[in-house]
Amino acid sequence: MKTRWNEAGGFADDVAAMRRYARSLTRDRDDADDVVQDALVRAIERQATYQQGRDRRRWLLAIVHNVFISGTRREAAEARRNDRFAETQVAHSEAPQELHARLAEIARSFAALPDHHRAVLHLTAIEGLSYQECADVLGVPTGTIMSRIARARAALRQQEEQRPERALRIVGGRNDGHAE
Repeated sequence: MKTRWNEAGGFADDVAAMRRYARSLTRDRDDADDVVQDALVRAIERQATYQQGRDRRRWLLAIVHNVFISGTRREAAEARRNDRFAETQVAHSEAPQELHARLAEIARSFAALPDHHRAVLHLTAIEGLSYQECADVLGVPTGTIMSRIARARAALRQQEEQRPERALRIVGGRNDGHAE
C-alpha cells in the first residue's frame, strides 16, 4: 500500500475526502477529526488487507464509516450502562416521589462522568476515603485526586446548570379559588 499513497489523486485528496465524509456523519469538526485519525490508524494497521486493484479512497471511506458506526454503538452502550447504573443507585431509596426523581437526575449525571472522575467521587464521597487513601487505592498522586474531584464537581455543576427548569403548573382543579 505504501507505493499507492503517492499515486494520482494523492493521499492528501483522500484525507480531505475522509474529513468531508466524517464531518457529514458526525456534524462536528472535532469529532470528525477524531474519526479520521482513528480511521487512518486502522488503515495503517490493516494495510496488508488492502487489495492493490481496489479504489483506495473507497477503502478509506469504508474505514471512516466503520469507525463512526463503532463509536456510535459504543456511545449507545455506554449510555445504556449509565442509565442502568443510575437506576440501581436510586432503586433502593425510600424518598418521596419528587425527591426520588431528583435523585434519579443526580445519579444519571454521576453515571455520565468519565470513569476516573466517577471513581474519585465514589471513593471520597460515598466510601469516605481521604484524598491520600483514595490516591493509594488508585495508585496516583494526591494532587491528581484533588484535581479530578474538582473537575468532577465542575462537570456536575455544569450539567446542573444546563438542566432545563421544569415548572409545575396546575392543570384542572382550582388555583387561588378560581377554576382553570
